[in-house]
Amino acid sequence: MINAQDIKNGTCIRMDGKLYFVVEFLHVKPGKGNTFMRTTLKDVVDGRVIDRRFNIGEKLEDVRVERRPYQYLYKEGIDFIFMNQETFEQHPIAHDIINGVDFLLEGMVLEVVFDADTETVLYADVPTKVQQKITYTEPGFKGDTATNATKPATVESGATVRVPLFINEGELIEIDTRDGSYIGRAK
Repeated sequence: MINAQDIKNGTCIRMDGKLYFVVEFLHVKPGKGNTFMRTTLKDVVDGRVIDRRFNIGEKLEDVRVERRPYQYLYKEGIDFIFMNQETFEQHPIAHDIINGVDFLLEGMVLEVVFDADTETVLYADVPTKVQQKITYTEPGFKGDTATNATKPATVESGATVRVPLFINEGELIEIDTRDGSYIGRAK
């Protein structure tokens, strides 16, 4: 159990039978009344974000989480098979708890977050920035860069990304996996 004033970004708590990560917190001291913590919490399972207020001194059930590196090996049915980088054990992880699954490539190392008490997988994160080669896009033409227009491009993971008109097939680009947006050419 932790006190509400001990909440920090990234703290995992169990509330109403669900697990939440603290995304943002603010310690509020109003002119009148008691001090409280205003928090933004993200549901671990479905990703919904809620705002919640806690009084100072209120007890919360904290959950100990562990982050471990896992390497993606292959897809089996609807599950993805990952290998623990330290013990070399293989674990299946469901499609819906992998953030950025559209940009997953074989051999990629992800950070997998576990509930340390029950050893259950909470979620897995593809790195925020990935570099992938464009496998198909319409050719760009000289002079098309005057406007900020984009075109669809398919990358090696099979995902479709909107890229500027001057990007051609075979180029290596950087992608933000949180929203699937083009960042720039890979250096």
